[in-house]
Amino acid sequence: MTTQAPPPGAGPGPGEDFDAFVVRRHDDDVTAGPERLGFDELPPGDVVVSVTWSGVNYKDAMVTVPGNRVARISPLVPGVDLAGVVVSSEAPGLAPGQAVLAHGQDLGVARHGGFAAVARLPADWVIPLPAGLSDRQAMIIGTAGFTAALSLDELERHGLRPGHGPVLVTGAAGGVGSMAVSMLSTRDYEVVASTGRRAEAPWLRSLGAAEVVGRDDVDDAPGRVLGGERWAGAVDCVGGATLPRVLRTLRYGAAVAASGLTGGTGLETTVFPFITRQVALLGVDSVLTPRDRRLELWDRLAGELRPDDLDDMVDEEVALTGLARPLARILRGQVRGRVLVRVAGG
Repeated sequence: MTTQAPPPGAGPGPGEDFDAFVVRRHDDDVTAGPERLGFDELPPGDVVVSVTWSGVNYKDAMVTVPGNRVARISPLVPGVDLAGVVVSSEAPGLAPGQAVLAHGQDLGVARHGGFAAVARLPADWVIPLPAGLSDRQAMIIGTAGFTAALSLDELERHGLRPGHGPVLVTGAAGGVGSMAVSMLSTRDYEVVASTGRRAEAPWLRSLGAAEVVGRDDVDDAPGRVLGGERWAGAVDCVGGATLPRVLRTLRYGAAVAASGLTGGTGLETTVFPFITRQVALLGVDSVLTPRDRRLELWDRLAGELRPDDLDDMVDEEVALTGLARPLARILRGQVRGRVLVRVAGG
Protein backbone atom coordinates (compact mmCIF):
# COMPACT_ATOMS: atom_id res chain seq x y z
CA MET A 1 0.00 0.00 0.00
CA THR A 2 1.30 3.46 -0.83
CA THR A 3 2.00 5.74 2.09
CA GLN A 4 -0.47 8.59 2.20
CA ALA A 5 0.91 12.12 2.30
CA PRO A 6 0.92 14.00 5.60
CA PRO A 7 -1.63 16.73 6.17
CA PRO A 8 -0.35 20.31 5.95
CA GLY A 9 1.63 21.41 9.00
CA ALA A 10 1.56 17.90 10.48
CA GLY A 11 5.07 17.97 11.93
CA PRO A 12 8.57 16.66 11.20
CA GLY A 13 9.08 14.23 8.35
CA PRO A 14 12.01 12.42 6.66
CA GLY A 15 15.23 14.38 6.88
CA GLU A 16 13.98 16.61 9.69
CA ASP A 17 14.83 16.80 13.39
CA PHE A 18 12.41 16.96 16.31
CA ASP A 19 12.38 17.45 20.08
CA ALA A 20 12.57 14.43 22.37
CA PHE A 21 13.41 13.44 25.94
CA VAL A 22 16.10 10.78 25.68
CA VAL A 23 17.52 8.29 28.19
CA ARG A 24 21.00 6.93 27.51
CA ARG A 25 22.81 4.18 29.39
CA HIS A 26 26.54 4.60 30.02
CA ASP A 27 27.88 1.44 31.66
CA ASP A 28 26.54 1.76 35.24
CA ASP A 29 25.21 5.28 34.79
CA VAL A 30 22.15 6.78 33.08
CA THR A 31 21.65 10.24 31.62
CA ALA A 32 18.26 11.67 30.71
CA GLY A 33 17.23 14.97 29.17
CA PRO A 34 15.94 16.89 26.16
CA GLU A 35 17.65 16.30 22.80
CA ARG A 36 17.07 16.72 19.10
CA LEU A 37 16.57 13.45 17.22
CA GLY A 38 16.45 12.80 13.50
CA PHE A 39 13.42 11.31 11.79
CA ASP A 40 15.59 8.43 10.52
CA GLU A 41 16.35 7.44 14.12
CA LEU A 42 12.74 6.30 14.61
CA PRO A 43 12.10 2.54 14.48
CA PRO A 44 10.23 1.07 11.50
CA GLY A 45 6.44 1.08 11.55
CA ASP A 46 3.24 1.48 9.54
CA VAL A 47 1.98 4.72 11.08
CA VAL A 48 3.77 8.01 11.79
CA VAL A 49 2.13 10.10 14.52
CA SER A 50 2.73 13.74 15.41
CA VAL A 51 2.56 13.50 19.22
CA THR A 52 0.64 16.19 21.07
CA TRP A 53 0.31 14.79 24.62
CA SER A 54 1.74 12.05 26.80
CA GLY A 55 1.69 11.24 30.50
CA VAL A 56 4.17 10.25 33.19
CA ASN A 57 3.91 6.70 34.51
CA TYR A 58 6.01 4.83 37.06
CA LYS A 59 7.65 2.77 34.31
CA ASP A 60 8.76 5.98 32.59
CA ALA A 61 10.64 6.96 35.73
CA MET A 62 12.10 3.50 36.25
CA VAL A 63 14.00 3.65 32.95
CA THR A 64 15.99 6.62 34.32
CA VAL A 65 17.30 4.64 37.31
CA PRO A 66 20.87 3.29 36.95
CA GLY A 67 20.91 -0.51 36.75
CA ASN A 68 17.19 -0.78 35.93
CA ARG A 69 15.94 -3.80 33.98
CA VAL A 70 13.01 -1.96 32.42
CA ALA A 71 14.75 -0.16 29.54
CA ARG A 72 15.78 -2.66 26.89
CA ILE A 73 17.45 -0.31 24.41
CA SER A 74 19.76 2.69 24.60
CA PRO A 75 19.18 5.40 23.59
CA LEU A 76 15.51 5.26 24.54
CA VAL A 77 12.67 7.78 24.35
CA PRO A 78 10.43 6.95 27.36
CA GLY A 79 6.67 7.46 27.42
CA VAL A 80 4.39 4.44 27.56
CA ASP A 81 1.44 6.69 26.57
CA LEU A 82 0.93 8.99 23.62
CA ALA A 83 -1.83 10.80 21.77
CA GLY A 84 -1.63 12.79 18.58
CA VAL A 85 -2.46 13.00 14.89
CA VAL A 86 -1.56 10.60 12.08
CA VAL A 87 1.03 12.14 9.75
CA SER A 88 1.33 9.24 7.31
CA SER A 89 -0.04 5.72 7.22
CA GLU A 90 0.34 2.45 5.36
CA ALA A 91 -2.56 0.94 7.30
CA PRO A 92 -6.22 0.84 6.27
CA GLY A 93 -8.49 2.68 8.68
CA LEU A 94 -5.78 5.05 9.89
CA ALA A 95 -5.68 8.14 7.68
CA PRO A 96 -3.53 11.28 7.82
CA GLY A 97 -5.13 13.89 10.06
CA GLN A 98 -6.88 11.27 12.22
CA ALA A 99 -6.62 11.66 16.01
CA VAL A 100 -5.20 8.55 17.67
CA LEU A 101 -3.65 7.19 20.84
CA ALA A 102 -1.30 4.36 21.76
CA HIS A 103 -0.02 2.83 24.99
CA GLY A 104 1.63 -0.27 26.35
CA GLN A 105 3.24 -2.87 24.09
CA ASP A 106 6.97 -1.99 23.88
CA LEU A 107 6.45 1.78 23.94
CA GLY A 108 9.00 3.56 26.10
CA VAL A 109 10.72 0.29 26.99
CA ALA A 110 12.08 -1.41 23.86
CA ARG A 111 10.86 1.16 21.36
CA HIS A 112 10.83 4.97 21.33
CA GLY A 113 7.70 6.19 23.09
CA GLY A 114 5.61 9.27 23.73
CA PHE A 115 8.20 11.74 25.06
CA ALA A 116 9.00 12.93 21.53
CA ALA A 117 7.30 15.08 18.91
CA VAL A 118 7.07 12.16 16.48
CA ALA A 119 6.46 8.41 16.88
CA ARG A 120 6.48 5.65 14.28
CA LEU A 121 4.37 2.65 15.30
CA PRO A 122 2.99 -0.70 14.15
CA ALA A 123 -0.61 -0.22 13.01
CA ASP A 124 -1.97 -2.72 15.57
CA TRP A 125 -0.75 -0.51 18.41
CA VAL A 126 -2.64 2.56 17.23
CA ILE A 127 -6.19 3.20 18.51
CA PRO A 128 -8.51 5.82 16.97
CA LEU A 129 -9.33 8.46 19.55
CA PRO A 130 -12.87 7.67 20.80
CA ALA A 131 -15.58 10.24 20.15
CA GLY A 132 -16.06 12.49 23.15
CA LEU A 133 -12.42 12.56 24.26
CA SER A 134 -9.80 15.13 23.33
CA ASP A 135 -6.16 14.10 23.00
CA ARG A 136 -5.40 15.81 26.32
CA GLN A 137 -8.28 14.06 28.08
CA ALA A 138 -7.15 10.71 26.68
CA MET A 139 -3.73 11.25 28.25
CA ILE A 140 -5.21 12.24 31.60
CA ILE A 141 -6.74 8.77 31.46
CA GLY A 142 -3.71 7.16 29.82
CA THR A 143 -2.22 3.85 30.91
CA ALA A 144 -3.27 4.54 34.51
CA GLY A 145 -6.93 4.96 33.60
CA PHE A 146 -6.85 2.06 31.17
CA THR A 147 -5.39 -0.17 33.89
CA ALA A 148 -8.08 0.96 36.33
CA ALA A 149 -10.79 0.26 33.73
CA LEU A 150 -9.32 -3.16 33.00
CA SER A 151 -9.26 -3.92 36.74
CA LEU A 152 -12.92 -2.95 37.11
CA ASP A 153 -13.83 -4.94 34.01
CA GLU A 154 -12.11 -8.05 35.39
CA LEU A 155 -13.90 -7.69 38.73
CA GLU A 156 -17.28 -7.30 37.02
CA ARG A 157 -16.59 -10.34 34.85
CA HIS A 158 -15.97 -12.18 38.11
CA GLY A 159 -19.42 -11.09 39.32
CA LEU A 160 -18.90 -7.87 41.28
CA ARG A 161 -21.88 -5.52 41.16
CA PRO A 162 -22.86 -2.25 42.88
CA GLY A 163 -24.58 -2.97 46.16
CA HIS A 164 -22.49 -6.06 46.96
CA GLY A 165 -20.51 -4.17 49.58
CA PRO A 166 -17.40 -2.01 49.96
CA VAL A 167 -14.71 -2.18 47.28
CA LEU A 168 -11.17 -1.45 48.43
CA VAL A 169 -8.65 0.48 46.33
CA THR A 170 -5.04 0.42 47.55
CA GLY A 171 -2.49 3.03 46.55
CA ALA A 172 -5.50 5.24 45.99
CA ALA A 173 -3.63 8.54 45.66
CA GLY A 174 -1.56 7.32 42.72
CA GLY A 175 -2.46 7.34 39.03
CA VAL A 176 -4.16 3.94 38.77
CA GLY A 177 -5.65 4.14 42.25
CA SER A 178 -7.23 7.56 41.86
CA MET A 179 -8.68 6.57 38.49
CA ALA A 180 -10.09 3.39 40.04
CA VAL A 181 -11.69 5.38 42.88
CA SER A 182 -13.35 7.73 40.40
CA MET A 183 -14.53 4.99 38.03
CA LEU A 184 -15.92 2.78 40.77
CA SER A 185 -17.75 5.75 42.24
CA THR A 186 -19.13 6.64 38.81
CA ARG A 187 -20.50 3.08 38.63
CA ASP A 188 -22.18 3.56 42.06
CA TYR A 189 -19.87 1.30 44.03
CA GLU A 190 -19.11 1.98 47.70
CA VAL A 191 -15.39 2.81 47.52
CA VAL A 192 -12.92 2.58 50.39
CA ALA A 193 -9.64 4.27 49.45
CA SER A 194 -6.44 3.13 51.14
CA THR A 195 -3.38 5.38 51.09
CA GLY A 196 -0.22 6.05 53.05
CA ARG A 197 -0.73 9.77 52.41
CA ARG A 198 -3.54 10.71 54.76
CA ALA A 199 -3.33 14.36 53.70
CA GLU A 200 -4.91 13.27 50.40
CA ALA A 201 -8.10 12.10 52.13
CA PRO A 202 -10.18 15.21 51.19
CA TRP A 203 -9.11 14.87 47.55
CA LEU A 204 -9.98 11.16 47.47
CA ARG A 205 -13.40 11.89 48.95
CA SER A 206 -13.91 14.51 46.23
CA LEU A 207 -13.27 11.72 43.67
CA GLY A 208 -16.01 9.63 45.23
CA ALA A 209 -14.44 7.62 48.06
CA ALA A 210 -16.97 6.88 50.80
CA GLU A 211 -14.15 6.24 53.28
CA VAL A 212 -10.39 6.78 53.37
CA VAL A 213 -8.19 4.47 55.45
CA GLY A 214 -4.46 4.12 56.08
CA ARG A 215 -2.43 1.41 54.40
CA ASP A 216 -2.15 -0.46 57.72
CA ASP A 217 -5.93 -0.36 58.26
CA VAL A 218 -6.72 -2.79 55.43
CA ASP A 219 -6.24 -5.87 57.61
CA ASP A 220 -8.15 -6.02 60.90
CA ALA A 221 -6.29 -9.11 62.13
CA PRO A 222 -2.59 -8.73 61.26
CA GLY A 223 -0.54 -11.87 61.76
CA ARG A 224 -3.48 -14.26 61.35
CA VAL A 225 -4.01 -16.39 58.24
CA LEU A 226 -7.49 -14.86 57.81
CA GLY A 227 -9.04 -11.59 58.89
CA GLY A 228 -12.62 -10.44 58.89
CA GLU A 229 -14.60 -10.65 55.64
CA ARG A 230 -14.54 -6.95 54.74
CA TRP A 231 -14.27 -6.37 51.00
CA ALA A 232 -16.69 -7.33 48.24
CA GLY A 233 -13.83 -6.72 45.82
CA ALA A 234 -10.54 -4.88 45.60
CA VAL A 235 -8.24 -3.10 43.19
CA ASP A 236 -4.65 -3.47 44.38
CA CYS A 237 -2.19 -0.98 42.88
CA VAL A 238 0.61 -1.66 45.37
CA GLY A 239 1.55 -5.34 45.65
CA GLY A 240 4.23 -6.38 48.15
CA ALA A 241 2.95 -6.77 51.70
CA THR A 242 -0.35 -5.09 50.85
CA LEU A 243 -1.72 -7.80 48.58
CA PRO A 244 -1.67 -10.59 51.22
CA ARG A 245 -3.54 -8.26 53.59
CA VAL A 246 -6.22 -7.75 50.96
CA LEU A 247 -6.49 -11.48 50.24
CA ARG A 248 -6.94 -12.24 53.96
CA THR A 249 -9.85 -9.82 54.26
CA LEU A 250 -11.88 -10.46 51.10
CA ARG A 251 -15.41 -11.74 51.51
CA TYR A 252 -16.30 -15.27 50.47
CA GLY A 253 -16.14 -15.61 46.68
CA ALA A 254 -14.72 -12.10 46.18
CA ALA A 255 -11.74 -11.16 44.01
CA VAL A 256 -8.86 -8.69 43.92
CA ALA A 257 -7.59 -7.28 40.62
CA ALA A 258 -3.86 -6.79 41.06
CA SER A 259 -1.76 -4.54 38.83
CA GLY A 260 0.80 -2.92 41.15
CA LEU A 261 4.28 -3.79 42.30
CA THR A 262 5.56 -0.53 43.78
CA GLY A 263 5.38 -2.22 47.19
CA GLY A 264 7.47 -5.18 46.01
CA THR A 265 7.27 -8.18 43.70
CA GLY A 266 7.08 -10.95 46.27
CA LEU A 267 3.84 -12.55 47.50
CA GLU A 268 3.94 -14.11 50.96
CA THR A 269 0.56 -15.62 51.76
CA THR A 270 -1.16 -18.91 52.51
CA VAL A 271 -3.69 -21.00 50.63
CA PHE A 272 -6.38 -20.31 53.25
CA PRO A 273 -8.08 -17.37 51.47
CA PHE A 274 -8.22 -19.33 48.22
CA ILE A 275 -9.47 -22.59 49.67
CA THR A 276 -11.63 -21.64 52.65
CA ARG A 277 -13.12 -18.46 51.18
CA GLN A 278 -12.80 -19.23 47.47
CA VAL A 279 -11.32 -15.82 46.72
CA ALA A 280 -9.68 -15.07 43.39
CA LEU A 281 -6.51 -13.21 42.46
CA LEU A 282 -6.99 -11.59 39.05
CA GLY A 283 -3.79 -10.46 37.37
CA VAL A 284 -4.21 -7.26 35.34
CA ASP A 285 -1.84 -6.65 32.43
CA SER A 286 -2.39 -3.46 30.44
CA VAL A 287 0.73 -3.92 28.27
CA LEU A 288 -0.29 -6.75 25.95
CA THR A 289 -4.07 -6.41 26.10
CA PRO A 290 -5.50 -7.61 22.75
CA ARG A 291 -6.53 -4.86 20.36
CA ASP A 292 -10.27 -5.72 20.38
CA ARG A 293 -10.31 -5.47 24.19
CA ARG A 294 -8.48 -2.13 24.03
CA LEU A 295 -11.04 -0.75 21.59
CA GLU A 296 -13.90 -1.93 23.79
CA LEU A 297 -12.44 -0.44 26.97
CA TRP A 298 -11.57 2.90 25.35
CA ASP A 299 -15.16 3.20 24.19
CA ARG A 300 -16.23 2.66 27.81
CA LEU A 301 -13.62 5.16 29.01
CA ALA A 302 -15.10 7.78 26.70
CA GLY A 303 -18.57 7.00 28.04
CA GLU A 304 -19.79 5.27 31.20
CA LEU A 305 -16.37 5.01 32.90
CA ARG A 306 -15.19 8.55 32.19
CA PRO A 307 -14.52 10.45 35.44
CA ASP A 308 -16.82 13.41 35.97
CA ASP A 309 -14.01 15.98 36.11
CA LEU A 310 -10.82 14.74 34.51
CA ASP A 311 -8.97 17.96 35.29
CA ASP A 312 -9.19 17.16 39.00
CA MET A 313 -6.96 14.15 38.31
CA VAL A 314 -4.07 16.29 37.02
CA ASP A 315 -1.26 16.86 39.51
CA GLU A 316 1.03 18.73 37.14
CA GLU A 317 1.44 19.61 33.45
CA VAL A 318 4.95 19.94 31.99
CA ALA A 319 6.77 20.32 28.69
CA LEU A 320 9.50 17.94 27.52
CA THR A 321 12.07 20.28 29.03
CA GLY A 322 10.42 19.99 32.46
CA LEU A 323 10.24 16.21 32.76
CA ALA A 324 13.10 15.59 35.17
CA ARG A 325 11.24 16.81 38.28
CA PRO A 326 8.01 14.78 37.91
CA LEU A 327 10.02 11.66 37.01
CA ALA A 328 11.88 12.02 40.30
CA ARG A 329 8.66 12.80 42.20
CA ILE A 330 6.86 9.70 40.97
CA LEU A 331 9.75 7.50 42.10
CA ARG A 332 9.43 9.03 45.58
CA GLY A 333 5.67 8.46 45.66
CA GLN A 334 4.93 12.17 45.66
CA VAL A 335 2.61 12.40 42.63
CA ARG A 336 -1.11 12.76 43.25
CA GLY A 337 -3.08 11.45 40.28
CA ARG A 338 -1.61 12.17 36.84
CA VAL A 339 1.23 14.21 35.36
CA LEU A 340 0.61 15.37 31.79
CA VAL A 341 3.34 15.98 29.23
CA ARG A 342 2.60 18.71 26.69
CA VAL A 343 4.67 17.42 23.76
CA ALA A 344 3.56 19.73 20.93
CA GLY A 345 5.59 22.89 21.29
CA GLY A 346 7.22 21.40 24.36
